Amino acid sequence: MQQVRFAFKAESPFPNRIFTALKRLLLAVLFVAALAAPGALASPPRVLVIHFGPDLEINPVTEDWIKSQLARAEHGYAAAVIELDTPGGLSTSMKSIYQRELAEKVPVIVYVAPAGARAASAGVWLSQAADVLAMAPISNIGSSTPIDSSGQNIASDLRRKVINDAAASLKALAAAHHRNTSWPVLAVTKASNLTSQQALAMHVIDFIAPTLPALLRKIDGYRTKDAQRVFTLHLAGAQLTNTSPGFLTRLLNSIIDPNIISLLFLAGIVGVGYEIFHPGVVLPGALGAVCLLTSLFGLSVLPIAWTGLALVLLGVALLVIDAHVVTHGALTLAGLVSTAVGLVTLFHNAGTPYHTSVPLVVTVTVLLGGFWAFALGKAVRARRMPVTVGPQEIVGMVGVVRDNGLVFVRGELWRVRAAEPLRPGEHVQVDALDGLTLSVHRV
Repeated sequence: MQQVRFAFKAESPFPNRIFTALKRLLLAVLFVAALAAPGALASPPRVLVIHFGPDLEINPVTEDWIKSQLARAEHGYAAAVIELDTPGGLSTSMKSIYQRELAEKVPVIVYVAPAGARAASAGVWLSQAADVLAMAPISNIGSSTPIDSSGQNIASDLRRKVINDAAASLKALAAAHHRNTSWPVLAVTKASNLTSQQALAMHVIDFIAPTLPALLRKIDGYRTKDAQRVFTLHLAGAQLTNTSPGFLTRLLNSIIDPNIISLLFLAGIVGVGYEIFHPGVVLPGALGAVCLLTSLFGLSVLPIAWTGLALVLLGVALLVIDAHVVTHGALTLAGLVSTAVGLVTLFHNAGTPYHTSVPLVVTVTVLLGGFWAFALGKAVRARRMPVTVGPQEIVGMVGVVRDNGLVFVRGELWRVRAAEPLRPGEHVQVDALDGLTLSVHRV
């Protein structure tokens, strides 16, 4: 009888391989899901911090710098923070900046800091245009009443027009961000000013924070209120990139000081004028050209009164004319008055805080008048001196005896006659001129 033999094979390896493959596939799916999860393994957001310090005013130079930094923030940054501390500035530059804030593609945060900072005058508009407005604990905001170029109140109907327009624009910015709309009117009409605690209690601002990192943590998850610009902020622990005005911006900001512009303008005219009347000296003309071109840059940036510029030019022209025409100082006096009035009124435009210092104008006018009086006095004395041109002017001059017995006088060699022998190197004085022979004696 044939025996049947049963043999059992070992378990097939295929189920283990399938299990291993499934396990690896599951791990890969979990890893991809982890990468796709919000915030997983992602780098912290970047925030551009634009430092606008107390040594800067809102003007065309700083306007270009801020707008360029806001444009930079749109590339690779989650938000832009303007750390603000300013006394104000030009209304035209202010409007251009806050319009750029409203058009920014990333949220704009204005933080009035550090401690002791202020957002005054035009700085209030920049603050209210921000998506988030915060202040340091010890800071203030307000005093936004427009003034004229001399620092005085604007008069009559023009004042009402300027005040009403400013109040309406500031109120509109506050309303767009769901902030207090009553206080902005008081800031313009009554020059109201608030501390940070008062501003928060009145809902003029959104937050108070001691530092910028603390502010970013506080507003994490905050949803902005402007219906046209809705952002949900996730900025806690953000990487901060600080930027401040460079050397060129600060230099140009210094140059557009009205007092410096006025001095450079006068120096430029004097230097170029001196080169015209004394060609070949070179240095005064070169320095004058540099001063004149630099002042023209400032005049092109700041709003000026053309009447004031015309008066300055007229004054300089009268001074030059008086140096060539005998008027007994009448044109000089008229020129000084014209120059002084022109400098005072050069930046006299309503709505701008820039103006020329009156003490500086008086000082420059007095110095210029003194110099001109001295120069004209010297010219008059020179005209009244007797004419001494001719051979006889050599009498009284001192010369030196040369080897060949001649005497060197006035750059010339002369034959001489003397009562005593003369030796080379001795000094002699001319007593008389007889033809081409000098009578001399030893000195």
